[in-house]
Amino acid sequence: MFGIIRPCGEHGCPSLREAWRAHLCGLCLTLRDGHGQGARLATNYDTLIISVLTEAQLPSAAPRRTAGPCALRGFRGAEVVDARASGARLAAGVSLVLAAGKIRDHVADGDAGRATAGARTRLAARWEKAGARLAAEVGFDTTPLAATVTRQLALERAFAARGHETAVLERAAPPVAAVPEPTEEAVAGAAEAALAGARQPAREAVAGVLELTAPAEEAVAAAFAHTAVLAGRPENAAALAEAGRFFGRIAHLVDAYEDRAEDDARGAFNPLTATGTTPEEARRLCDDAAHGLALALAEVRFEERHLVDALLGAEVRRAVDRAFRPAADLRRRPGWIRRSAAGTAIFLTCGLWRPEWSTLAGESWDERCYVCRYGDCCSNCGDCCSCCSSDGCCCDGCSCSCCD
Repeated sequence: MFGIIRPCGEHGCPSLREAWRAHLCGLCLTLRDGHGQGARLATNYDTLIISVLTEAQLPSAAPRRTAGPCALRGFRGAEVVDARASGARLAAGVSLVLAAGKIRDHVADGDAGRATAGARTRLAARWEKAGARLAAEVGFDTTPLAATVTRQLALERAFAARGHETAVLERAAPPVAAVPEPTEEAVAGAAEAALAGARQPAREAVAGVLELTAPAEEAVAAAFAHTAVLAGRPENAAALAEAGRFFGRIAHLVDAYEDRAEDDARGAFNPLTATGTTPEEARRLCDDAAHGLALALAEVRFEERHLVDALLGAEVRRAVDRAFRPAADLRRRPGWIRRSAAGTAIFLTCGLWRPEWSTLAGESWDERCYVCRYGDCCSNCGDCCSCCSSDGCCCDGCSCSCCD
């Protein structure tokens, strides 16, 4: 599973946590039913929001089904969103197309070895075709979505070539001739010019990085807007498209920032490095986008908006905070091969084993275990979630520490 929104059970009331899990597990099972067990690897924390948005606009809840035991639920059954739900099918189709794009991106960056590059490319083609079929069942054309990957790669190559040309010109520049001692007036004027010149690269960096995030923004905007079509609420389409653009920007910037050190170490393209965007500027762009996302969602008419607000409000801001934590709070992460092996080991042990770079390494077993952490982890909240009413709504004013 991948995505920037990874809510912990400690951060919400049980009813909201169960509603989120119903969409997550429903997406996973829809992928399985639509394209086999292997497609469940494309389960995406972020695309399940499409299922959430669709249901939130409907006058009644999406159809549910009873799922069998699963290791990630502590081998318990659960009520999950049924694969017949239009939102779940759209989310599954988009997940497969985005996962196919991610595979192609890894192959283009050279992350895949020569021995596996061909197999990965074929898998990406199969997933893209399956995603297009699932999305077409609910009237969504994934062609523009798939094209964003090609457009993204073209933009990255253009920026990489632009940076190479700049470096060549700098190396070829003639040495600066000696100049006489400047006057005080000249020094003051140079200082003002330097201040103005310092602002110019920052503005250029922002413009450049936003040009690179544009394909992701447009792809998410199209998917978000289509949920209004599925729910029969066309008046929501414009605001949802705007929300999608802001969310796509945040997801792209957070992913770029988290991968920056690794990309720089192996010489791979990174949008922040290529445009000279500083961490502070990237954080500011994320905060501005989160604010814009909240304003856009406020214009959408939902029948039930609590889960939407929890995921696209509080959890988005937590994702940004988590990504931009001070370097001292982060542990060095290895390459993708060791991370993949560690993820498998974590899954097979239900979270009891954690690698040394995990934020949960060294914690007590009940903190590491999925069963305790995502099963009844809100037990340490005492009665803080008594603010939840019987209809599953949680008060925004719940001030207990586990909901911070």
